[in-house]
Amino acid sequence: MYHFFIGIDISKDSFVVAKHGDKKSTNYPNNKKGFLHFCKDFKQQLPQSLVVLETTGGYEIELICYLQSKKILVHRANTRKVKSFIRSYGTLAKTDSIDSFGLALYGYERHSKLEIYQESPHKKLLKLVQRRNDLKIMLVQEKNRLKAPDQKAFKTSFNAIIKVIQQEMHKIEKIIAELCAKHHQIEEIVKILKTIKGIGDITAIQLIALLPELGTLNRKQIASLAGLAPHPNESGKKIGYRATKGGRSDVKPVLFLSAMTAARSKSALGDFYNKLVSSGKKKMVALTALMRKILVIANAKVRDYLVSLPNLQHG
Repeated sequence: MYHFFIGIDISKDSFVVAKHGDKKSTNYPNNKKGFLHFCKDFKQQLPQSLVVLETTGGYEIELICYLQSKKILVHRANTRKVKSFIRSYGTLAKTDSIDSFGLALYGYERHSKLEIYQESPHKKLLKLVQRRNDLKIMLVQEKNRLKAPDQKAFKTSFNAIIKVIQQEMHKIEKIIAELCAKHHQIEEIVKILKTIKGIGDITAIQLIALLPELGTLNRKQIASLAGLAPHPNESGKKIGYRATKGGRSDVKPVLFLSAMTAARSKSALGDFYNKLVSSGKKKMVALTALMRKILVIANAKVRDYLVSLPNLQHG
């Protein structure tokens, strides 16, 4: 399947390349110029090679993308597994060169079981959603500054920054839309989630990105993951309100906005909320219960869709 096995130990500023069977490794700068030199030096071998890199805090991503653009096959190895593999040979010393040869040997011995790296569309979507959320926070901050009575001297500056942030958000939203259109499964899940009152395009995309497990867990597990599982608050004869704790902090705000919209609607979800409030529940408790209900419904709908797929795969 492969004629050559190339190991790359990569860091922030440079990467070391070693080919299985060779005695010397080569060092390159971790930038476009280094990528070009590496591909030129290994021009004959790369089309028939498996390149193995470690997960190194993201410093490997740019090189991986560059190699993939050249149709070079890459395996992104688990650091813990590679370290254990190298130690199994009794190697106690550690240098970039030793690690690169270890990665090449790892590829040579394990290549039949190693998967070719492909970035999940969910991971791409998550990065885009997180960036959009960061920009949204910045936008709110600038708008608040603009409204402050003692900041009128900076009105022009605030408006200029607001305009730039809005433009960047629009660009990201366009990329998100293109990504969803490119991946049919994500596009279909967005449509399914939008059938739930309170969930629109942005909310649906955020839920898919922030909760890729959606549709693969049971109702209790997904509620716990989102931080919507109620925990007892009891001591002796005292029985207090059960509070939600833990979970992914960035999911709750998304569901809270959905619950606010659903609570005001003339729908089954709106009736559910009003019934809780009329029975004496605090509004925040009722909203939290509504958030959980929306999530459970979303989880069930996505699960039913995934089960209907021929390959039963999520992603």
